[in-house]
Amino acid sequence: MITETATEEKYIDVGGLNIHYQTAGNNDPPLVLLHGVGESAIDWSWVLPKLATNHRVLAIDLPGCGESDKPQRDYSLDFLTQFLADFLKTLEIQRAVLVGNSLGGIIALRLALSKPEQVAALVLVDSMGFSNIVNPILSNLTLPVYGELAIAWCRTPLGATQRAWSRALLLFNQPVKVPPQWIAEQERMAKIPGFLEAGLSSLRAQLNLFGQHQIILDLLPQLQMPTLIMWGINDLVLPNNQAQNAVSRLKQGHLALIPNCGHIPQVECPELFTTELKKFLVLVNESMNLSHAEAQRLRE
Repeated sequence: MITETATEEKYIDVGGLNIHYQTAGNNDPPLVLLHGVGESAIDWSWVLPKLATNHRVLAIDLPGCGESDKPQRDYSLDFLTQFLADFLKTLEIQRAVLVGNSLGGIIALRLALSKPEQVAALVLVDSMGFSNIVNPILSNLTLPVYGELAIAWCRTPLGATQRAWSRALLLFNQPVKVPPQWIAEQERMAKIPGFLEAGLSSLRAQLNLFGQHQIILDLLPQLQMPTLIMWGINDLVLPNNQAQNAVSRLKQGHLALIPNCGHIPQVECPELFTTELKKFLVLVNESMNLSHAEAQRLRE
C-alpha cells in the first residue's frame, strides 16, 4: 500500500508576482510539477501526496493560472521559462527533477536545454514541442477575434460549465470518469479575471492555425540527463506517436505509454502515472548514487 503525505498551500514572491504552489515531502532531489494550458496545480492533487513519500514535491500554479497573479502581458515561452528559473532560484533549489504536462512539458524542456546543471532528470508528460500536429480545437482558438469571443462566452455561468465539459471530452479518454473536483475547478477558474486571457496568450505563443510552431525535437539529442517520456495512448490533443519519435532521439530516454488514458494521465490514471514515475525515479536515484560514488573514487 502506498502511503501519502499531507500537502501544504504556500505563496512566494517571484519577480514581483505572487505565486501559489502546493508542496509536500522533504527528500531531495525535489520534484517540480508544471501543469498545462488552462489548468492549475490542482491537476497534481491525485498524485502529489504519494510522490511526496520519497521526495520533496512542489506543484506550481504558473503565472496567469490558479491562485497565482495574472498580469496583463504576453505569456510567451521565454517568459514562462524564465519564470521557472526564477522560481527555483527564489526557493534556493539548485537541482530538481522537472515534471511537465503539455505546456508545462515544453517549459521544463526549454529550461533543461538552457540550464542543464539545474535539472537532475526530466519527465515530459504528453508534452508540447515534438510536432506541429495538434488538435484543431485548440489551434482554432488562436484565430484573431475567435479566441476573444470564446473567452466572453466561457466567462458566463453557462459558458463556464460548457467549457469544463468540452475540455473533459478533449482531455480525457473516459470523460464519464472525470473527477468532480476537476470539473469544479475548471468552472471556477473560468470566472477568475485574467485566467482565460492568460491561457489564450499561452496558446498563441505555441500554436497557430497550422498547429505548433515552436518545435524543438531536433534539440533532444543535446539532453544528457535521464528523461522519461510519458503519454496517454488515447491522447486526442497530441498523438502518442510524438512520444515514440521523441524518445528515439534521447541519449537516456525512457518511454511509458499509459493505456486507456488521454492528455492528462496524472488526473485520469493517477495510479499508473505514479507507478511509472516512481520506477523512473528509482533509476534516477541509482544513477545519481553511482555518479556520486565515482566522484568519491576519483577524489580518493
